[in-house]
Amino acid sequence: EAPFSTRKHVFQNLGEGTYNHSGLMAIRAARAAGTNITYKILYNDAVAMTGGQSNDGDLPPEQVAREVLAAGVKTVVVVYDPKEEVDKTRFPAGLEWHTRDHLGAVQTRLQSVEGVSVLLFIQTCAAEKRRRRKRGSFPDPEKRMFINTDVCEGCGDCSVQSNCVSIIPVETPFGTKRAIEQSSCNKDYSCADGFCPSFVTVEGGVPRKAAITHVVVPDLPEPELPTIDGTFNVLATGVGGTGVVTLGAVLAMAAHLDGKGAAMMEMAGLAQKGGAVTVHCRLANTPSDISAIRVAIGECDTLIGGDLVVSAGAKTQTLLDPARTYAVVNTHETTTSAFTLNRDYSLPGDGLRAALSERLGSRLMSIDASELSKVLMGDSIYANMMLLGAAWQAGRLPVSLAALTQAITLNGAAVDRNRQAFTYGRWAAFDPQSIADLLAPSEPATQDPEAGRIAHLKEYQGQRLEKRYLRLLELAPDEQVRDAMAASFHKLLTYKDEYEVARLLRGTKAQAEAAFDGPMTLTYHLAPPLLSRVGPNGRPLKRAFGSWLEKMFPILAYGKHLRGTPFDLFGYAEERRKERALINQYEQDMKRLLPMLTAQNRDLILSLAELPLDIRGFGPVKAATMETAAQRRAEVLTAIDRGPSATVPEAAE
Repeated sequence: EAPFSTRKHVFQNLGEGTYNHSGLMAIRAARAAGTNITYKILYNDAVAMTGGQSNDGDLPPEQVAREVLAAGVKTVVVVYDPKEEVDKTRFPAGLEWHTRDHLGAVQTRLQSVEGVSVLLFIQTCAAEKRRRRKRGSFPDPEKRMFINTDVCEGCGDCSVQSNCVSIIPVETPFGTKRAIEQSSCNKDYSCADGFCPSFVTVEGGVPRKAAITHVVVPDLPEPELPTIDGTFNVLATGVGGTGVVTLGAVLAMAAHLDGKGAAMMEMAGLAQKGGAVTVHCRLANTPSDISAIRVAIGECDTLIGGDLVVSAGAKTQTLLDPARTYAVVNTHETTTSAFTLNRDYSLPGDGLRAALSERLGSRLMSIDASELSKVLMGDSIYANMMLLGAAWQAGRLPVSLAALTQAITLNGAAVDRNRQAFTYGRWAAFDPQSIADLLAPSEPATQDPEAGRIAHLKEYQGQRLEKRYLRLLELAPDEQVRDAMAASFHKLLTYKDEYEVARLLRGTKAQAEAAFDGPMTLTYHLAPPLLSRVGPNGRPLKRAFGSWLEKMFPILAYGKHLRGTPFDLFGYAEERRKERALINQYEQDMKRLLPMLTAQNRDLILSLAELPLDIRGFGPVKAATMETAAQRRAEVLTAIDRGPSATVPEAAE
């Protein structure tokens, strides 16, 4: 390709598995051709694409380094995760070493290297870390990251820095914030690199798994099992790491124990990275009745849907037949990788549920199995086993209860808990109303959003700020514009300066104690002005502060009385001056434009009223969103000045 391209240099990712069976030949060919290319050999200690196997021949990273040097590569740079013990003495002498936080700078420099270069990136696959930790074969640090949602701005920088799907959205009265799903966290800790003071390290605490301990399951009648005519075809869907493949294996083993034929295959794809998994399982009276393993179009008899997105996807839908297929689907909205790329992404759950309902009608059983698993088991990992129990109780699996129970036992993983989850799933199918009552919130949220904002304004600064807030809202011509102004003006007025962050951080310990059991110590990750040096990415580096800092929070929080006065030393910072200027600018814009509101320019003015909600984050992150918002404001004002024919300009991605 190189002779036909004007691009002078390219990067090529190469897993160590691919490198081992053929990649080295590509590197040698590129060197012989004199191509300007950098091969990023990603040594993650697992053949991740096909299930996490080890490399044939036990290929260590130091051997990779020796082989590429022997192939004539002159520039070899090693980037590694400092949390993993890499023995540099085993590598060839003279290699260039960098920790992974310097990856961007290393890649920029390698673009100018003539010929073939190699960047050897050493870091164990995150999914493999979790699996090995469960088996006790990988170090399991006794510390976890935790987010104070009161401090969080929902800017998404933590997702940008870590690219981690364990960072999940949390809805609060002040918008969508972030939290860490502890059950799937790989303890990488790179999310703390997000420029945000909400991150805290919890050492010693164990994630609390609050479950209802006094549940009486009624006597459950055994259903009439379906007969097998040729083959009975089961489809199980989900995402990697949730036990979908295990579910298929249990079902196939149960059929075998019943003396039936069974064939199973999994379509795993990027399952190691939290991607879609589909398991095809065909059951028959005798093995000879099974001529193909994959379920064909329209031939699915039972769908066990562990994930809403995969279950309602086009590939799954083609396998369903409205007159034949019965489905048991987990309606829980699991965060997808799109959330790491788009801070405002929300799963179209209603549309996905509607698509399944439209196709299957009364043959669809919907259960929030993830939530039910949390409530009854204290962990969502048992959701798929509950779905298996529900499908069996609904009479949609042609295997006996005794065989399924024995298959779960033979699987050998958390046998008692999985058998219990299977029983709970049966209960959910037998008495859905009792399960609905169990999952119903005990105290529905009734707080008026505006009352919450006013209370926050008083805590933030006092009654004068509340009056300023209400005076502007009085100008709103209708409820929709008023709601937009209420959320936006509140956000601008309560900017998170040092005093406010300290005030909110005082609640971190209580939040952590609600989420973790046992004695714990907290470490705060902050970048105080004047105390933080600049890192390789041009941002101030965060520093770790022990729990002793908690004594300083009340003192600093009391400094809110200095806010806006000549004695407010923090207020002279450029970021604080811009925040105060935004407040005045918003007031002036609304006071000028609201009297001009017409049916023609209403959408434009409404978009301007909502604009401050896009300004999020701290430091350089907030500065970037301020700049984007300023450009957007200028576009909208120009459109308003153009008159009735103008439309709302599209916001930049």
